[in-house]
Amino acid sequence: MSQDRTQVPTTSPCLNQAEEALRQVTADEIGPREPGVVYYDGGRLVEVKTVVTNPVEARRVLRRRSARFAVLVEDQHAGTAYYTGAVWTGSERVLKAVS
Repeated sequence: MSQDRTQVPTTSPCLNQAEEALRQVTADEIGPREPGVVYYDGGRLVEVKTVVTNPVEARRVLRRRSARFAVLVEDQHAGTAYYTGAVWTGSERVLKAVS
């Protein structure tokens, strides 16, 4: 005698929608920053070296439990590199975009 078994999906549609929404929010917060982009960050001219979107790695490099992304930038005047988790705002201005 066979039993009817209903297969339960491993991920629910609601979870997938929530994950996609979080990805979109993160992409919006990163903004146009991608490797090679040069922009003004406050009073500093910086170039994006790497964008980290893995939350575990972002938390490690920023030493913040709530980090979802990190952007490694290099200050073009001082020559120093540092990670930032700041969201993209209207005060930053892209000077050199990459295609």
